[in-house]
Formats: sequence, C-alpha cells, structure tokens
Amino acid sequence: MVGVFLIFYGAVLTMSSTFTLHISQAKNTDPAEVCALRIIRSNFTDPMGNLKSWDNGDPCTSNWTGVFCATSNDEYLHIEQLQLLNYNLSGVLAPELGLLSQLKIMDFMWNAISGTIPKEIGNITSLRLLLLSGNKLSGSLPDEIGNLPRLNRLQIDENHISGPIPKSFANLRNISHLHMNNNSLSGQIPYELFTLPVLLHLLVDNNNLSGLLPPELGSLPNLRILQLDNNNFSGSSIPASYSNMTTLVKLSLRNCNLHGIIPDLSRMPQLGYLDLSWNMLNGSIPSNLAIYITTIDLSHNFLNGTITSTFNGLHRLQQVSLQNNQLVGSVPSSIWQSRAFNPNDTLILNFQNNSLTNITAADCPSNVTVLLFGNPLCINASQLNIVHLCQPKSVNQTSEGPTTYQNTCPPCPVDEHYERNPLSMSCQCSLPLTVGFRLKSPGISDFPPYMKDFESHLTSLLHLLSHQLYIESYMWESGPRLNMSLKLFPNSSSLFNSSEVVRLAGTLASWDIHISDVYGPYELLSLSRGPRESDSSKSRLSKGALAGILLGAIVGAASLSVMLTVLIMRKHPRYYSISRKKSSVTTLKLNNVKCFTFEEMVLATRNFCKSTQVGQGGYGKVYKGTLDDGRLVAIKRALEGTLQGSKEFLTEIEFLSRLHHRNLVSLVGYCDEQNEQMLVYEFMCNGTLRDHLSEKRNESLSFSKRLHIALGSARGILYLHCEADPPVFHRDIKASNILLDSKFHAKVADFGISRLAPVPDKDGSIPGYVSTVVKGTPGYLDPEYILTHQLTDKSDVYSLGVVFLELLTGMRPISHGKNIVREQLVQFSTKGIGCGYLWRQRQAYC
Repeated sequence: MVGVFLIFYGAVLTMSSTFTLHISQAKNTDPAEVCALRIIRSNFTDPMGNLKSWDNGDPCTSNWTGVFCATSNDEYLHIEQLQLLNYNLSGVLAPELGLLSQLKIMDFMWNAISGTIPKEIGNITSLRLLLLSGNKLSGSLPDEIGNLPRLNRLQIDENHISGPIPKSFANLRNISHLHMNNNSLSGQIPYELFTLPVLLHLLVDNNNLSGLLPPELGSLPNLRILQLDNNNFSGSSIPASYSNMTTLVKLSLRNCNLHGIIPDLSRMPQLGYLDLSWNMLNGSIPSNLAIYITTIDLSHNFLNGTITSTFNGLHRLQQVSLQNNQLVGSVPSSIWQSRAFNPNDTLILNFQNNSLTNITAADCPSNVTVLLFGNPLCINASQLNIVHLCQPKSVNQTSEGPTTYQNTCPPCPVDEHYERNPLSMSCQCSLPLTVGFRLKSPGISDFPPYMKDFESHLTSLLHLLSHQLYIESYMWESGPRLNMSLKLFPNSSSLFNSSEVVRLAGTLASWDIHISDVYGPYELLSLSRGPRESDSSKSRLSKGALAGILLGAIVGAASLSVMLTVLIMRKHPRYYSISRKKSSVTTLKLNNVKCFTFEEMVLATRNFCKSTQVGQGGYGKVYKGTLDDGRLVAIKRALEGTLQGSKEFLTEIEFLSRLHHRNLVSLVGYCDEQNEQMLVYEFMCNGTLRDHLSEKRNESLSFSKRLHIALGSARGILYLHCEADPPVFHRDIKASNILLDSKFHAKVADFGISRLAPVPDKDGSIPGYVSTVVKGTPGYLDPEYILTHQLTDKSDVYSLGVVFLELLTGMRPISHGKNIVREQLVQFSTKGIGCGYLWRQRQAYC
C-alpha cells in the first residue's frame, strides 16, 4: 500500500532532519524508570492479572497497562502518567515511585493498597495529580508532599490516614483541590493554609480534627467549598471572617460541636448550600441569604426567634431543615405561595419540634412538604385543618431507582455487553462505556430538577451529543453524596473506536473537565470498557512516537511526490485553474447544531459593525460575535452567490455536527433565513496559521510553537482518517484553514468540500480512493490526485506536508511563480541537508 510506504519512507527521511532527530531516536524508556516500575510492580498483589503486560518488553513501546509516556530533551522516553484506577490491586506503594521524575499523574484510586504514603513522592516535582482515594493507606501524611510545586489535586479520602495536616501544605501554591475526608486526621487545621492562592475545595470532613476553626481561612480568595463535618472543634464558634468568603458555594459544618451565633451570611452572594446542623448554635435564623441557595440545614441547634420572610424569594430552594430548635411564632405560607414551581421542583420544609403556634395558610401544592410535628399548633391540628402536616416523619436522603425512558425497540440479541440506547431514535445495538460517577459534595438536595442541566453540562464537556449520555440510576449516600451509574453510547455506530475510548477515559480520569460549582467536585469510581479494553490499550502511542511518525510521513510524502509535481505543472497547467460550481439551494433540517435567527446574528455582531469584522475571503466576511450567553464566536457570513444555497454550506454543517476532536474547530450553529447563510464557530483568538507566517508579522513563531502547531494539525487529520466513523478526506488542507486558539493549539477548519472515505463494495472490499472532480487550493494539491482524479487519504497528507514546509521556511506554497515543494527539493539535493537547514533559511527569510 502506497500510504504505508510513504509513512515508513517519511519516518526514515525524518531521522536525518536536525529538528526531529531527538524525537526519532527516543525509542526506549529511561532505564532508571523501567527499574522503578518493576519494583513498584513487585510490591503489588494483582489477583486479576491486570498488570500482566508489565512482565514483558519496554513500558512505553510495549504499552504497559496504565502507563503513559512522553518525550523530553534527552534520549529517552519518560513515564508521564500512572493510571491504575480500580484495578483490584493490593500491597504497598514502593518508595521507588520517587524515581519517576517526570510523572504528572499518579492515580491508584479504588484499590486495596495498604501501608504508608512514601515520602519519596515529594521528589516528583512535576506531579500535578496525586490520587490515592479509596484504599487502605495508613500512617501520617509526609511533610515532603509540600515540596510539590505543581500539585493541583491531592485526593487521599477514604483511607485510614492519621496524624496532623502538615503545615508544609502551605507551600502548595498551585493546589486547587484538597480532599482528605473520611480518614483519622487529628490536631488543628493549620492556619497557614489561608495563604493558598488558588484553593477551590477544602474537604476534611469525617476526621478527628480539633481545636478552633482558624479565622484565617476567611482570607482564601477563591474558595468554593468548605466541608468540615463530623470533627470536634469543641468550644469554637464560626469566625466572623468567614462572612468574607464571597466566592463560597457550599459551607458545611455539621456536627462540629460549635457554639455561638451564626455570622452574617449576606456577603456570600454565591452560597447555594448551608449545613450547620447538629451543633450548639444560638441566636436567630440568618437573613438575606443568596438567591441561589438550594439547601438550608440548621436543625438540632438552639436557634430562637421567628420564621419571618427569610425564605421568601428563594426560587431555587429545595429543602429547609429547622427541626429541634426553639423557634416561635407563625409558619409563613408566603414561602411557597410566592413561588412558581416547575413540574420537577420539590420543596421540603421541616419545622418539627419547635414552639410554633400558628400557620398563616394550610393549603400548599403537591410538590411542597411541610412537617410540623412536635409544635404547639398541632394540638389544634383538626381545627386548623393541618392534621396531615402534623404526622411525625423523618426526611432522609433515599436511594433512587433507575431513570425510565420510553423505548419501543425490541431487545438486542443475547449478548452480555451490547444493548440499545434508550435515548436514541435508532434501534441499533451498541456497546456503551459504563461509568461509576459520584458527586462528592453536591450543592443540591434533590436531583431531578437539575438532571437535564447536568446531562447537558457533562455531554458538552465530554464533547458528546446529548443522547449519548444515559443516567441509568442514581443514589444518595451519606455525606450527602450522589452516586450515579452512567452509560456513554457511541453515536450512530455499534461501538466506540479505540482512540475515543482512550480519550473519554483519559478525560474523566485526568480531571480535564470542570463541572459547574452547583454539583461540587466529582470522582470517578469505575470505568468499564467492555471487550474493547484490550483494543484501547493497544492504540496508545507516546507523544514522541506520534511526532516522529506523523512529521516523518508528511515530509516524506512531500519529498516523494515532488517529481510528479514538476511533471504535472509542466504538462497539465490547466489543473491549477479550478472553478467551483454553484449548487442548488438546500433546506437545512439537521440535529445537534443550533439554528440561529438572523436577529440573533445582528445582536451578536452589533448589526455587523465594521469594528467586529476580523477577516474576509472569497466566501464573504468573518465577524467576531458575542452570543446572549456570553460566548465569543466567529460568524462567517456568505456573500450573495458564494455559499448562498450551496452544497458546501450544508456539507460544512453535516460534517462538523458529528466530528468532535480537540484539533478540529467546533461548529456552534448556523443561520439560514432572510436570504442569508451564516456559519457560527468557536472563536479562535489567534486567527489562522497563515496570518502568523506572514512577512508583515512583527513577531515570528518560535520553533517550539511551530512544532506544537504541526503536531496539533497532524492529530486533527489523523482523527479524520483513522478515528472518525466513517473516515473523512478533508480535501483542502492549507495554512489558512488551520486556526489557532489562545494557547496556539491548532484546529483544522473549513469542511465545505470534504468527502467521506469509500464505503465497502458489495463483496465487502473497500476501495482505496474516491473518484471526484479535483478541488482544493493550488500549491497544496497532491499531484497524483490532480492527474488521476482519485482522492485518497495521502492527498491530505501531501497538503499537510506543504503546510509543514511553510512552517519551516515561512514561504508561501506558490510565490513569484515558484513552487515551495520543488524549490526545497532543490535545496535538499544540492546542499545535502535536511529540515535543520530549512529552519535556518526561514530565520533569514523573515
């Protein structure tokens, strides 16, 4: 196969190129790290044989289970991630973990590992995630963990760890998540923690902490969740400084032996969940609570005073628990009468065991529960017509059954893995990924009103369509925590391809998604990949291997095809004069992309104000717009007679509505009304790659950025050719169709003339090409495609190779009658040098 030959030929050619020499030679894992992994393996007991691959070969090149690698500036590959979530491992953590000097993620969650946390972990200064939750670890926390300058997340919850919280944790300047709940930690909370500048979540509930609550915590500038339940801060009050936590979303101090009054909470505008129950607090109920609050639990205290209009106007309120206090006066019915309820909304008002003597009105809607048992007014329950409100009840978090959906499809054939997606219109049997997912500290007490929002939020973050996520069941656990069983279904196919399995697993396990504060922090409990698990592990490539193969393929393809280019340009110049035919108007009826109105586009661009225009081409103008939800978008407005009514317009929408990858530009929606056709994309603030290669650009791209852009572009094309289902030929790869975001991540754009890869013939064979009229951009077109009209994946590879030559030299594909491929081949042949020369030439050229 020619494509395979080109890849290997390109890889060999690249080995002689200066700028990729260190990548191509990085074939083996650092021997010290290999030795460390073998010792780590010997300290584990693996009854299920999950680490069987660790017994043979090289960790990186042999794809050891849970081992992910990356290249560096030296000659070796290095371990970057150890992800061994829920592998049924026991044994102990070996001190040799500290030898993995370039490790970024260490994930041993939900195993049965015992022993202590080795202090040598403090040597891994590159570590970002230290995840040890759900094991049997004991002993104290090593002070050396405070030596990890890049650590963003420390999760040691649900172990048997004892001793104090080290003061050295104040050195964790990049820590956002400290989850140390459900252990046996003792002593005081170090006041030094108030210096942590980016701390979002502090969860130390269910420990043996004592002493006073440190007032200094009120100075944490970004804290969202403070959860200290079930500790013994005997004699302490809630510091008044906690009122200064203006970013706080959840404050939970249940059963902490607290005294005194509740401080002013009016300066907490984001507060959504307040639990101060089972303490010895006195004084009145706090007023001026945030309008976002869903749950208020002040039960089992010594609060006095009345229930006035404190809870009026709180339209997200789900539960108020004031039982077992010393409240007097009336129960104001305005709490529910002033509120409009949605069908899934519920409100529980638990006022049992107080001294309430009256209720202003006894009638309440069916989704409101009022509990008044143990109050004096229940003595006259029959006269007040409130007998039904005076029955003793306990309100506990209960388990929920599976969510039910209509599904008229017949059952799948007998198979232990395949099933039908209850949310899909199709009756196709497919293999889902089953995900154990738990909200560790949710800011709600009733899930159904938030279920649709949660589904929409999570699918957006995972780059899935709405029907691909099915919440099979959910259950409230003590904490309270919300345990969910999720199923992720492939879209319009029977199973996820291997790379998509790896992507979803990696995204969930690496905490690369950030769910809304109302749901609090989450944790991944399990991920079942079914029979594809072995396939997915085989698909892993180190970044170095990917770089070498892809860059080599592109350069090799460009060089190998140059002679055809020269021949065709001489004998067939007419192929470089390509005109696009107009197509008929097509009515758009597509799912999964938003259809915007013309008025929305006018508002987003301030009536297409000239100051919002950011680009222009043959198709029309591009505007920077702001949608009503605050998102920045790029709006491509077609000129009359270009995209208007064209097949390209529909093709762009059809492709981008189903292709999802971090190196492909995302389509937000489209507008097709009032004789206007517009495409709405995510906004890429750094424009096109061509912009940055312009001779007029004041600041040139650094070499590292160019390599970063090259790899990102190659990953996008690799996804189209090998991982999209069905595969796609882009057909118009060029520097102006590679967009750059704020961090110079490359994203491939413009699918207007793209084509689907060939489909199997009747006999099951798959042709290697698509016969089609030649389309594309002169200078980037594959000579073989021009000559034969046979579009293949190597046509895109050739075009990307031209882009890479642009990156190296800064030259345009065709300039002053000269072709970049031909010119650079001359340089190769006459000077006997490789891409290192091209880079130096580029420096002089710019």
